[in-house]
Amino acid sequence: MLHLRLIVPPDLREPVLGSLDAVVGVTHVVVLPGAAVRPAGDVVLCDVARESADEVLGALRGAGLPERGAINVSDIELTLSAAADEAERLAPGEGADALVWESVSEITHEESTLTWVFLAFLTVATMLAACGAVLDSAILVVGAMAVGPEFGPLAGLCVALVQRRLRPALRSLNALVTGFAVAMALTVGFSLLMDGLGLFSEAEFDAARPNTSFIWQPDATSFVVAFLAGIAGLLSLTSSKAGMLVGVAISVTTVPAAANATVALGYGDFRQFWGSSVQLLLNLLGIVLAGVLTLLVQQRAWALIRRRRTGEEGRRPVANT
Repeated sequence: MLHLRLIVPPDLREPVLGSLDAVVGVTHVVVLPGAAVRPAGDVVLCDVARESADEVLGALRGAGLPERGAINVSDIELTLSAAADEAERLAPGEGADALVWESVSEITHEESTLTWVFLAFLTVATMLAACGAVLDSAILVVGAMAVGPEFGPLAGLCVALVQRRLRPALRSLNALVTGFAVAMALTVGFSLLMDGLGLFSEAEFDAARPNTSFIWQPDATSFVVAFLAGIAGLLSLTSSKAGMLVGVAISVTTVPAAANATVALGYGDFRQFWGSSVQLLLNLLGIVLAGVLTLLVQQRAWALIRRRRTGEEGRRPVANT
């Protein structure tokens, strides 16, 4: 379940409490009149089944609470309450599958902003992948996959496209384009430095490299892998039970291709540069397409679940008084 702490101006108390009463899955409602100082108002506490959270937050936003008060949401690790059990039973669907748009939007906003830390992680990941590509080392490629932060902007772009919001989409695109451009440019210099130090060689790069040659040889499988990675990534973002290591599956289709392209550019190997670039673009396209479709399917599924619940409530017999 989720715990909500609301700061409610006095004139919004009735609309807010009415919104909470109107949604099944809300319980443990506590009102502390005049407890809030800045902004001034009442403090309302409640617990909400995760599968009802999106509906509750939408109603509170519609009442104008974020602009005049505050909404704080936190996860509840453990609740021992018959009322909470009943709220989860009445709420539609399963909590682990619930799509909470407010939470998804907040996470992707933070992760899709271009920052120095994002640039540093992406650059280091690309340099690690460059070492893995030249040395044909799967271990180094996996290390680069673990460091790469590019899933944040990719997820942010998917969410923005589904919500049809231009500004978040442009912010995510800026982080992706600028991030990869800076990381690849710096990695070109890094690969030339390594070559000058005798740690890289063109002969090694032109060798068969059976463990990493797939990076610059795109085919239909490349798109399929990227598509599946996109599904896994967005499910990890929206589900409360998915593991955080799914980000590694996203990096495997992006950072290594960018790294191989930079090394190829440094050596003037335009065949590998072109193949790696196509691989990178195919993978980015596959991830975004899969992410958008995953969100649309989840959105549609939850709309059907809510519509079915509304229909069932409408058909319930009214008790005689």
